Amino acid sequence: MRTELFYLLLTAILTGVLWIPVVIGYVRSRGPLTPAAYKTPPTSPLPDWVTRANRTHQNAVENLAPFAAVVLIAYAAGISSGVTEVCAAVYFYARLAHAVIHISGFGRFFARTVLFTVAWLAFITFAVVVLMRAL
Repeated sequence: MRTELFYLLLTAILTGVLWIPVVIGYVRSRGPLTPAAYKTPPTSPLPDWVTRANRTHQNAVENLAPFAAVVLIAYAAGISSGVTEVCAAVYFYARLAHAVIHISGFGRFFARTVLFTVAWLAFITFAVVVLMRAL
């Protein structure tokens, strides 16, 4: 398996498990889901970390599609280099750290924003390399 695909797999797994803290937080805060809650969702306040976990999951889902598209296009076009490998790795680790920092609520040094930006720059760099090779 190419390195880029391996990190896409890890990113997909990360995105696929980020809903778990949200559900744990909902159940701990509001109790198990009941049939009545399907009709009218509970509105009792949630702890801040649950809200952050939900936002983290949503952000991961939103960012998975563009990253996956670029990695899969690169694979289909036979484009792989040291730069694309590093970009894929940096993207995954920055997204993982972003999730941990965001859910934890750590707010110093704009860490969440810095990590998001690092992941985005890795994605953009990867995309530019693929675009340049495709032309």
